[in-house]
Amino acid sequence: MICYFSIESFGQNYPEEADGTLDCISMALTCTFNRWGTLLAVGCNDGRIVIWDFLTRGIAKIISAHIHPVCSLCWSRDGHKLVSASTDNIVSLWDVLTGDCDQRFRFPSPILKLQYHPRDLDKVLVCPMKSAPVLLTLSDSKHVVLPVDDDSDLNVVAAFDRRGEYIYTGNAKGKILVLNTDTQDLVASFRVTTGTSNTTAIKSIEFCVLVNAERIIRVYDGREILTCGRDGEPEPMQKLQDLVNRTPWKRCCFSGDGEYIVAGSARQHALYIWEKSIGNLVKILHGTRGELLLDVAWHPVRPIIASISSGVVSIWAQNQVENWSAFAPDFKELDENVEYEERESEFDIEDEDKSEPEQTGADAAEDEEVDVTSVDPIVAFCSSDEELEDFKALLYLPIAPEVEDPEENPFGPPPDAAGQTTPVEDGSAHTGSGDKKRQPSSEGVPPKKKARTTTIELQGVPSDEVHPLLGVKGDSKSKKKTAGRPKGSKGKEKDFPFRPKPYRGDRVYPDGAVAGGGAGGGGGMKAMLILLATTLHQPSAPPPPPPPQLIPRPSTPAHHSLTTRL
Repeated sequence: MICYFSIESFGQNYPEEADGTLDCISMALTCTFNRWGTLLAVGCNDGRIVIWDFLTRGIAKIISAHIHPVCSLCWSRDGHKLVSASTDNIVSLWDVLTGDCDQRFRFPSPILKLQYHPRDLDKVLVCPMKSAPVLLTLSDSKHVVLPVDDDSDLNVVAAFDRRGEYIYTGNAKGKILVLNTDTQDLVASFRVTTGTSNTTAIKSIEFCVLVNAERIIRVYDGREILTCGRDGEPEPMQKLQDLVNRTPWKRCCFSGDGEYIVAGSARQHALYIWEKSIGNLVKILHGTRGELLLDVAWHPVRPIIASISSGVVSIWAQNQVENWSAFAPDFKELDENVEYEERESEFDIEDEDKSEPEQTGADAAEDEEVDVTSVDPIVAFCSSDEELEDFKALLYLPIAPEVEDPEENPFGPPPDAAGQTTPVEDGSAHTGSGDKKRQPSSEGVPPKKKARTTTIELQGVPSDEVHPLLGVKGDSKSKKKTAGRPKGSKGKEKDFPFRPKPYRGDRVYPDGAVAGGGAGGGGGMKAMLILLATTLHQPSAPPPPPPPQLIPRPSTPAHHSLTTRL
């Protein structure tokens, strides 16, 4: 059974126009909302994770997570943990409050997608490239490789259902498998085919939303898939496509209430929004022309969409129109001022002349005492099988002002401890009086624990694959800059282009250095300077000209003399 959040909406519940951008300084690649939509995590190409406070549209935290670009992100259910994957095949688990890394997993191939279990905080689903999906258990760092339909076809994508009871997997031959999350047993299966019975490759699965090579988004009912069982033939609820432009889809997802589906075009920055119940296209949102879409995320409880293109996060929302009649039903907007005649007892606390009739209905309800202390749970934050909210959930991040040069360090050592010895990391001790910069005290602050790294061994998985964000594997060799000295360079000709011209009487060394061997006293120093410049590879400035040397003129019978040559 697929469970959606319940939201009381007034009118249409999808965005209509652009509502600004979020600039993460570096280029954004992927984004995801937490369960309540209060925080937005953005993965960047420099390996950082920028967490935005979505209500204030400000940066709440920056985590220096990876060295390579971040390609996938997912929040835990309570919002305290964040799991990320980078293009160097590393999966990391982060504590959002402290910014510390709790665990790391190293995979042999790039990670296409990862997803936290919707209910269990100990399980993470990982989809490596050219491999079967892997289910990680965080507590004991163990992993389980999920079964696949065809061992020769390992282009498999996977996703949890809404409650995490089942895992849906799809391969390049159009075969969908439904596995039990706890036992990994096959529960149901079917094949996605076109009208000519040709199989279509499954590109992504989002809570039973399928994107395939035929540019068609198929929406299935999870209950019908489970009812059909193995090798069943469930009929899709809707088939969504762009019949005019034949648009291929980059990314698609449900709205928070499950009533709308948004799909991002793979050709341009364009978002197509359909109504799930009818299947009609209700809105097309166009971004800047010429930009390519990277990721799309729908806000969990509001009609807001976040999309990424050209490294910038774009926000799409509804046009907010001021409607004062919602506060006062008899409110009227006036074109010009109207003189108002005040009644004699209009603003009196008690009208002495008015006889009080019996209060019935709504008038009697106004005199009832209103409870302002108890807090009712927000319906949009609770699922249908839950009665209460999670009070331990992390909705917002505390922000403290950064003081560059504080006058007094409240966390530093006391003044009387300036001369005491404090241990350092290498085991030695130093005195506080001899240091120019006073080291902050670590009293009361627990030391950061080093993250445990686990290597995941997968059989038959190629280790030379390149993530799609970095380009095609065949072109990667030509795009990447070769490390070390370029081939074909002899000696250090390309590293040190300047080569001094030898003078008469100078000695040329095998590495190209020139040493003066004349009668001048500066020849040895000149040779040492040129050798040093050649060794350090400093082509910025040529070596100084040689000092004057005394070169003997050819002798003649008449006289012998020495001349100075510059």
